Formats: sequence, structure tokens, C-alpha cells
Amino acid sequence: MTDTNVKANMERVVLIQGASRGIGLQFVRELAQRPDTAKIFATCRRPGDAAELSALAEHYSNIDILTLDVAQETSVAAAAETLAARTDHIDLLINTAGLLHTDSQQPERRLREVNADALRSSFEVNAIGPILMARYFEPFLFRSSHAVFASLSARVGSIGDNRLGGWYAYRASKAAQNMFTRTLAIEWARRTQPVICLALHPGTVDTDLSRPFQKNVTAEKLFSVERAVKQLMSIIDGASEKDTGRFIAWDGQDIPF
Repeated sequence: MTDTNVKANMERVVLIQGASRGIGLQFVRELAQRPDTAKIFATCRRPGDAAELSALAEHYSNIDILTLDVAQETSVAAAAETLAARTDHIDLLINTAGLLHTDSQQPERRLREVNADALRSSFEVNAIGPILMARYFEPFLFRSSHAVFASLSARVGSIGDNRLGGWYAYRASKAAQNMFTRTLAIEWARRTQPVICLALHPGTVDTDLSRPFQKNVTAEKLFSVERAVKQLMSIIDGASEKDTGRFIAWDGQDIPF
């Protein structure tokens, strides 16, 4: 990380989308303790149900919780309006919410399991949500002297790396997210004050999202949320304008789009 980046990040204002559990909650916990964090705006769909996040906000005075449902454009727009009354800029925005499965939706193993409702819900959370975050929070990012916009993606969203097939909705929605991120990076690189735009693969992390699919994951490749967030923050902290548009794995290696 350059000296310029160190100076720019001394009083960082952060927005974490999807902060009530898993990786998002750990980002809040990690960043709240750092001396370079001035403020964290932590968003979730139902703050009243987010007990762990609320407990963190009671313990750390620099955490502010906002209501935001990334699958609803009106909710994203309303959160941006609320934020405008509390800060004029954001230095780091991290999209963490992801949808792989629910009680009624499981990853498809074959074509006959594909259905429109699962595709639609996956795209709403995994692809449309992050680009709407960019759309509505862009003004805040462009008032920062060193802004980073990072979306958590997944290696299975790589078209070039797809060797196993299956998981149609998740793969396709993450591939769409990656395309949005890459296209956004190109547009923002043309600005006078460009925003660094990253797609990040955290690896297999021990969360509710991956838990039903950990059977064949070796112990050394199954990361705790603490380790995963530290690895991702190392990438974010070291990012410069030359990194914008990259799809980066937890170990710093590029993944093909």
C-alpha cells in the first residue's frame, strides 16, 4: 500500500451492505476496532432482528445502522436519502449480501431443476442489488479522495473457470455481477476522481451460505469469517487505481471473468 493510500484512509467512512450476519457482520466487527475508521454505516433488511449487529452498535460508537433491502430499489434509494443527512461522502462501500439457497430454493444440479422464480431472486440479490448500490451511492463515493467500491463475488461466477456446471442461478447471477463490476470500473476510471472498483472472491467461508456444501472442502480451504475478512481487507487496503476492474481471489490472484 502506498503512502498516498495510507493518508487517504486515515479517517475512513465505510458503508457495509448486508451487515447483519456472516462476512458482512465480521467486516463491521473488524473495521469498528480499527483506528483508521471514522464511521461505519451498517445496512440490513430488518435492524430490529439483527441482535448481534445491534450489540456491536451499542459497544462501538462509530457504528450507525441503516435499513436497506438490496432486493428492493425503493429501499436502496431511501437508504441513500437517509445517509445524505448523516455524511457527505463514503470512502469504502462493500457489498456482502449473497443468495445461494433458502429453505425453498437449492442450487440446481441439472437443467430440469431450473425455474424462473429462483433465477429472478438470485439476480435481484447477487447482481441487480450491487449495481443499484453503485447507482444510488455514487455521489458519496465521488466526494472521497480515495474511494473503493468492492462487491463480494464467487469463483463459480467465472465463465472461464466453469468446469463443473450446475448451480445455474448462482453462477449466472454472479457472472452478471462481475460484468456489472467490470463495466462500472471502466466508466468510473474516466472520471476526474475515479473510484477503485473490485470484485472479490473470499474463498469458502464457514457461514450459513456455504454450510450445506462444505462436505468436500478440506480444513485448510475452509476459512473462518475472521480470516476471510482479514484477507479481503488486505486486498482492499492495498488497492490502487491500477487494480480497478479486477476479479481477485482471497490470495491476491486474478480470476478470469
